[in-house]
Amino acid sequence: MSLEVYGIPNCGTCKKALQWLQRNSIEHVFINIKENPPSPEMIQSWVKILGFQVMRNTSGQSYRALGEDKKSWNDQQWIEAFAKDGMLLKRPLLVKDGTAVMAGFKEAEIRDKL
Repeated sequence: MSLEVYGIPNCGTCKKALQWLQRNSIEHVFINIKENPPSPEMIQSWVKILGFQVMRNTSGQSYRALGEDKKSWNDQQWIEAFAKDGMLLKRPLLVKDGTAVMAGFKEAEIRDKL
């Protein structure tokens, strides 16, 4: 199994997820989305699986800075926005064997996803 964890180092939720993975001896690779932003093609495949609603980081400054028209955006508009600003992505985003499995971290849910 290959597990990639997309996030940022100082994110509290990312830290919790990484600690959980380490405690449970689950091998993973952490990818800092600020230094290595995901490609639009990757984001598109994630949106296809998870949906853009689940992937939005609605508590961040980047999200709040978007105009009111964001409420009516379609998948493609969200994909473009996520590609331009990785801080719009809910973190961490877990990708198992090339397939997005989870955005955010909830211990009860991660067990079922991995």
